[in-house]
Amino acid sequence: MDTAIILEYAWVLIVLIGLEGLLAADNAVVLAVMVRHLEPKSRKKALFYGLLGAFVFRVIAILLLVWLVQWWWVQGLGALYLFYVSISHLIELRKHRNSSDDETTETPKNKKESGFWMTVLKVEVADIAFAVDSILAAAAIALALPAVGGDFFGVNIGQYLVMLVGGLIGVIIMRFFANYFVELLAKRPSLEVAAFVIVGWVGVKLTVLTLSHEALGIIPESFPHSTTWKVIFWAVMLIIVLVGWFGGSKKDKNVTESNS
Repeated sequence: MDTAIILEYAWVLIVLIGLEGLLAADNAVVLAVMVRHLEPKSRKKALFYGLLGAFVFRVIAILLLVWLVQWWWVQGLGALYLFYVSISHLIELRKHRNSSDDETTETPKNKKESGFWMTVLKVEVADIAFAVDSILAAAAIALALPAVGGDFFGVNIGQYLVMLVGGLIGVIIMRFFANYFVELLAKRPSLEVAAFVIVGWVGVKLTVLTLSHEALGIIPESFPHSTTWKVIFWAVMLIIVLVGWFGGSKKDKNVTESNS
């Protein structure tokens, strides 16, 4: 193989890993928020199933890439789902705070157990939307590479492997992000509201991607990938995090350890 092609593939893979890392951060926040109400042991299991689902759905998304570009409605449904998660939980948080300051936030044990698989199901639904987002972003970069080898499910094998490796590394990055965010939410309850706002903001991101799809053309197709939108998205994300971080006090260490 030509050295220039190897270097080009290596560079694109590095860029793709960085991109998947950023997308993994979005996915990790959603995972952390969805499983945080579970007991620590059940939470770890739910995260495991969520990360396993992220891996499986990314592989499936790559295999279905030829058809996936036509399924703009998948991201649209994902956006609506994230809006539902964000708004419903923010309403519940407000109701809880208004009802009683002394009421415990822990649910009965039997209720937690009964809600475990429903939580896993919700996580997997979110994984599907993020898998579409991840692979379409990866395809926009990888499919521009020179073809190497034959075809695999309608995609060049060389380009396919780059997307596969980038996607799998994204899942690995997501694992550490998700665990970190769960611990952070436990230590800083003030971030709980910010976390659900971020979930809604990620829903806005998927909405922008949906509206820019060539099948709809409501906004320019290039806008979601433009520097302007990326700056807006991450600036708003940073503002939400800073407001959540400084908007409340840190949970006492002894309380955190007793809850764990």
